[in-house]
Amino acid sequence: MSNVLYIQASPRGERSKSIAVADAFLDAYRAAHPDDNVSTLNLFQADLMPFSGLALDAKYAILHGQEHTPEQLAAWRATEEIIAGFTWADKYVLAVPMWNFGIPYRLKQYLDIIVQPTYTFAYSPEDGYTGLLTGKRAFIAYARGGEYAAPEAAGFDHQKSYLDMILSFMGITDICSVVIEPTLMAGPQVAAEKLTAAISQAKQLAAEFQSVAV
Repeated sequence: MSNVLYIQASPRGERSKSIAVADAFLDAYRAAHPDDNVSTLNLFQADLMPFSGLALDAKYAILHGQEHTPEQLAAWRATEEIIAGFTWADKYVLAVPMWNFGIPYRLKQYLDIIVQPTYTFAYSPEDGYTGLLTGKRAFIAYARGGEYAAPEAAGFDHQKSYLDMILSFMGITDICSVVIEPTLMAGPQVAAEKLTAAISQAKQLAAEFQSVAV
């Protein structure tokens, strides 16, 4: 039995194409794994702490091997709770739209909270950076209003490239994804066709999203 964390990074609910694809993936996954625990986190509804002030000071205390002050420690507890809610999972399903060529700000805020030394990554002069969340896997549904598959447009994609990098940085290297594009620039009929194709692909990938990677 696995724990699955479903992260929704879109505020558009039923209008979100990334959520529609991720939902289809999860429906197929649940049918094959009815005993798995699935928890949903909508980042636009979640109470995410601002990562600043005392929490940021606490992070630098960790980086420099210093003790926390009582005030820093109290602020850091909220950070640890959010990190624990992420590291609890064996598998991750993410619904991520493209905003201004990158990821939505609430997902970036969430990542800035959970990507922390000694919790999700480690560093040593000998080995450099090491991800600590090994043995996990992720499925990501990406949606873009435009189309970025062509080489001349690929440089504008700071959505998939960044998310693949930051998950790998934490040790989550077993990642599969579906990209639905364009959802706007070619009109509603093309968008509907792309959505149908993406849902079909997501369902196929769900059949392969079996055991936790080793």
